[in-house]
Parts: sequence; C-alpha cells; structure tokens
Amino acid sequence: MNFDLWGQPVPLQALESPSLERLLSGYAPRLLPGGPGGSAREFPRVGDAALASNAALASNAALASNTVAALPHATTIVAATCSDGVVLASDRRATSGNLISKGDVEKVFRCDEFSAIGIAGVLALGLEFVRIFQVELEHYEKMEGRPLSLVGKANRLAAMIRGNLALAMQGLVLVPLLAGYDVDTGAGRIFSYDPAGGPSEEHRFYSIGSGSVFARGALKKLYRDDMPASEAVLCSLQALYDAADDDSATGGPDLARRVFPIVATVTGDGYRRLPEEEVADVARRVVAERMDFPDGPVAPLHD
Repeated sequence: MNFDLWGQPVPLQALESPSLERLLSGYAPRLLPGGPGGSAREFPRVGDAALASNAALASNAALASNTVAALPHATTIVAATCSDGVVLASDRRATSGNLISKGDVEKVFRCDEFSAIGIAGVLALGLEFVRIFQVELEHYEKMEGRPLSLVGKANRLAAMIRGNLALAMQGLVLVPLLAGYDVDTGAGRIFSYDPAGGPSEEHRFYSIGSGSVFARGALKKLYRDDMPASEAVLCSLQALYDAADDDSATGGPDLARRVFPIVATVTGDGYRRLPEEEVADVARRVVAERMDFPDGPVAPLHD
C-alpha cells in the first residue's frame, strides 16, 4: 500500500494513471469540481479566454460597423466635359443606413477659380477634406504667387486621401471627384479616386456614389463630344434623375420643397455655381418630359 504526504492510502491504479483527474478521483475526489464536498464551479477550459476575447472583438467590430453605417453619407456626383470646360452636378440627399438623414445637402464645392470638387462617402469627413483642400490651394497661391496646376491639385488631393487610409479601412471612406479647367490646355478635365488615393483621369464624363452605375448608363446614351455647357447641364440632370429612379440613396428634384440639384461649371471664365432658379427651370423641364416618357430621352441610333 502506498501513502500520500498526509498519510492517506493511495490506490495503485491512481499512481499509474497519467491523468490528473483520475489521480484526484482516486485519493482526493473532494478536490475535483463537482466531487463529494467539492465546488460545483467548473474550471475554465483551455481556449475559453481566447474565445471570449474573439467574441468581444467581434462585438466591438459590429458596434463600430453599425456606428459608421449610421453616419450621414453623401451619394451621387456626375461630371461631364463640354466645349467650354466641365460641368459638375450632384443630388441633395444624404442617407444613414436605410434612412434619409438630410434632403438638402451640399456636395459640390469651389476649390479655387478653376477647379471644383464633389464628395461621396462619409459626409462629415468630406466636408473637412474640402475645407483643408481649399486652404492648401489658397496657401500655395499666396506663397508661390501663382495657382497650382490642375494636375498638381489632383496629386495633392490624392495624397490627402491616402493619408486617410487607416480610417477608410475602418469604414470611414471618402471618395471625391475633382473637375477643373486646365488653363494650359484650354479644356475641362475630370479626376476620380479610389479609397487609397489612387488618381485616375476620366475622359468625357464620369460619376461616383451609390447611383453612379445608373447615372453613367444615362450619360453613355446622352453625352456627345463638344456639347455646349447648357446641354451638358441638361445631360447631367437627366443622369441624376435616372440615378434617383433606381437608387434609393439618390434624391431626385423635390418640386414641393424646392430642393434641386447643385450644378457648377468651370470654364475659362472661372468657377460658376448656377443660380437655383436656373437649375430649377432645367429640373422642371426634365420632370415634365418624364411625365410623358418615364424612361427619359432615347439616344439616336446612327448607321
């Protein structure tokens, strides 16, 4: 017979057991969880802490995702070059998830005399970017005695977006559209960006935001090269109407509340935001035509 340190007999099979649980059950069952005289509490198993940590991380990620989704987001922006320069237009809706948070948002802004920017993505972040970008362009012009070139503006904006990559990876994404008049070439130009800041020059026309697929489809049918600014404005509003027709996050003209798209032109004469009455006249024309032709104008077919 074998004895433990306290002089108690220990069964031989308990000493031969490689399991601590079997060893305890052989001579000290009271030390086992739930054993005679023992506690009913279960010891944590290996991996429980890791599972709890992963669950907490998943819960925090879900909370962060819901918080980001609840932030107001700006949506559809369209741009089209014309014989005089470029036209930039946007709807006025901002959404928070499946809710319309604002119906009269400003999404198109003047950068300087020969450039404008439209923002899609997290609205608060976009507004901050616009203010910083405007100040940087003004500062450069004061320091150098001349404005930054349009390509230089596009590259500077790319660097600013790239600096936001950490926030973009957490869902705080900003995607701007830069449009301007290149005084060196005498033509309008459009620059788009990915969330990492990669700039791409777009030709003829482009669109960003949740309704961009539908707006771009309309622009493909209606756009023609060297159209005057007035036709480019009409083309852009038709594209925004089509986007609002198929995308719930894009708002169409609100005739009752007198909320109309924002339209700006950038030409050799500089930046000009079209007066509300001028945009309202074009918007009412589009709506009136859609009463007879809900799908909009048909692009002519050429042999």
